[in-house]
Amino acid sequence: MFFLILISFSLPVCAQTLVLSLDDAVKRAIEYNLNLQKQQIDISSSAESEKYIWGEIFPAISAGVSLGYGNPLFSGEGFSFNKDGIEYRTSFSISLGFNAGVPYAMKSIRLAHQGNILKYEDAVNQLSIQITKSFFALVAEKNNLLLLEEIFNLAQRQYSRSEISFRNGLVGEIPLMQSRLALENARYNLSAARTAHANNLSEFSAMLGMPADSGMSLSGETNIVKIDADAESLIKEHLTSRPDIVRSKQEIERLKIARTQSVLQNRAPQLNLSLDWRSTDFDPFTDRLSGTASVNIPIDPWIPGTVKSQGISKAKDALEKARIDLSITEEAAKTQIRSLSSLLRGSWDSILIARLSLETARRSYQLTEQGFQNGTVEALALEDVRNNMANARYRLLQTELSYFNMILDLSAALNINWKNFIENFGVTGE
Repeated sequence: MFFLILISFSLPVCAQTLVLSLDDAVKRAIEYNLNLQKQQIDISSSAESEKYIWGEIFPAISAGVSLGYGNPLFSGEGFSFNKDGIEYRTSFSISLGFNAGVPYAMKSIRLAHQGNILKYEDAVNQLSIQITKSFFALVAEKNNLLLLEEIFNLAQRQYSRSEISFRNGLVGEIPLMQSRLALENARYNLSAARTAHANNLSEFSAMLGMPADSGMSLSGETNIVKIDADAESLIKEHLTSRPDIVRSKQEIERLKIARTQSVLQNRAPQLNLSLDWRSTDFDPFTDRLSGTASVNIPIDPWIPGTVKSQGISKAKDALEKARIDLSITEEAAKTQIRSLSSLLRGSWDSILIARLSLETARRSYQLTEQGFQNGTVEALALEDVRNNMANARYRLLQTELSYFNMILDLSAALNINWKNFIENFGVTGE
């Protein structure tokens, strides 16, 4: 059985704070990402090639106009200018070449466009996962800041009580100094965490194309939902939909088409049709229309060892290598899914232990604080227990975040939206 962390948001609207939901952050990142913009250009280019695919069989058309002058140079009366020597020529020609490989060239164009679309969609999914991980990491950091603030407040209150007790002669100077040291340590930890969070938030803003001083704020709380899924069932149902598997199959299809196209273009007869019209003068007007049809039968591609014959053999070898690559990709994908599934099962045990550790640390702090107030526990012991409680809370946050990241990785490995994964495999009441 797998367990998943659902993170829901309660984002207060502030006049001076920009509040972003996860969906807003993903949308901004997709719109801003420069690599995705480049891939959109590739899609636009391949879409145009597919739209005008008839260009593969469109004939070559040309028209021309020329003006010339001809006159004897050494014979007769020698060179002189004469209007009869002026020559006007116009021409118009259409030429069409066709062989059996043209239909496969058209298939390659369509397949290339489909490949660009798949590549873009996969890049969008990968970016969405990256943004989601960063988003929830920032949420965990924010929650950790709240914990450190609470620890700082506890240390500050403890120092105030120690100062009062010292003035009343109830405690010595050393316990007072220990309380002050605990306060300064708590202050430093809080300040360092705030700085790290601000830097990470600035980097996240840059990924969204937003200025670092945008005042963006994220907050949320975690809920745990049980997930029941089986690795082998997931592999059987979702393996073929993985983008890398689909791309490998598309590559095999492309190489099949390329091999057939190479064979037909090099070995099949080629039909050439041409039509030419020319005029040589306007007074009196004379013209000539001519047409030709020819069939070229290649010989050298059929001879082993020739350049074209080797090209056909290399196309066949590339196809076999692509089939092997597909097998390698499928095995790697199965291993990844099984590994992530196994890690998730172990991660839930870590979450249970982290939760138990936090409950124990809280109770220990309560009892130790009572003992300190009664004078039976020293300040150092109280500080250690307080730090243990802070560490237990931080450990739980990190364990939950790590678990959730593995859920994202497994969802990506199955090419399933993580929210849909929750809906499909979530078990309530656990």
